[in-house]
Amino acid sequence: MSAESRVWLEINLKTLKENFNKIQAVVEPLHVVAVLKANAYGLGVKPIAETLIKAGAYGFGVAELNEALSLADTGKPVQMLSGVLPSEIPDAVNAGIILPIIDKEIAELISRESVRQGKVTECQFKIDTGMGRVGILAKDAIETISEIVKLPGLDCSGIYSHFPVAYKTGSEYTYGQIEKFYAVLDGLKARGITFRKVHMANSDAINNFSTTYARPFTHVRTGINLHGSFDNEGQRNLKLESVLTLKTRVVGIRTLPAGTNIGYGCTYTLLKDTRVAAISAGYADGLPLALSNRGYVLINGYFCPVLGRISMDYTTVSLEDVPESAVKRGDEVICLGGEGLKSISVETWAQLKGTHAYEIICSFGTRVARKYLPAD
Repeated sequence: MSAESRVWLEINLKTLKENFNKIQAVVEPLHVVAVLKANAYGLGVKPIAETLIKAGAYGFGVAELNEALSLADTGKPVQMLSGVLPSEIPDAVNAGIILPIIDKEIAELISRESVRQGKVTECQFKIDTGMGRVGILAKDAIETISEIVKLPGLDCSGIYSHFPVAYKTGSEYTYGQIEKFYAVLDGLKARGITFRKVHMANSDAINNFSTTYARPFTHVRTGINLHGSFDNEGQRNLKLESVLTLKTRVVGIRTLPAGTNIGYGCTYTLLKDTRVAAISAGYADGLPLALSNRGYVLINGYFCPVLGRISMDYTTVSLEDVPESAVKRGDEVICLGGEGLKSISVETWAQLKGTHAYEIICSFGTRVARKYLPAD
């Protein structure tokens, strides 16, 4: 037996589908690979994946094997994007996961295991054109790939790269990466090596670099755009909407006298008698500590500033500008989300915290329930 959660995240699957459709319309005829790392950025991979399949997603991109295996029964291509560990290769080969080749050693291990299992494993070459994380360096790619494609048991179907600063419109660094990638493709083509799947565009590139969803590219990858969020420096060209709203409830309402200190550290002191509300959400639920004395929530359409330091489980907000009859114990509180001018965006939280939208979306705590609004 369990009680209803005090804090919940509403995820609008209809908006998710609409965001996907907008992205697909922009990049056609390229295919859209939906990136669902980290349990779809903490939103819940199964309902998100089911909605995107119905919307027409080509396949899914993930970070590690358990994520890939959770999607293996969808009937869609599932690709590990960054790297595979030697211990993961047997299960990955058996499940038909598309594996990344980041160097010759891992290619040989995948080849050996594929032959042992009597399978042909689809693989794609990850080229490091400037991310500096994993992948075959662009300068070495032509020679290395020319050797790897000779290995048995591999279907070397694709080649891809990744951008670190595609949120910067007109970035010369990003254009330089694209040119490096083109040079690798041209050099391999001269040796008779071509690919069915070629992709570089991530969410930021879809917004800022149209060349990444034109030929010779065949696919794009998008994660955060599906949720209607953007990098703080990025463009908003796709006109996407946020899919999520974080809610809690009012626990108590009091009028506190002037001079009262609020919260741990006594970082806020009331200058006059003030009505305040305690809401049942704190940093354990994903509210950034950076909202302390700076952020606000929405209660019945009224913006209510955060007073003092956010606690693990509770936050105190001012009701100074709210009519006394407008708020009562148990009322819903919108911590994140809302509509139109009466809304609080993921990007606003990210700016206050000095981070980006990805971290905000991935930060909702384990006691935050996920509630899905239907796609139709």
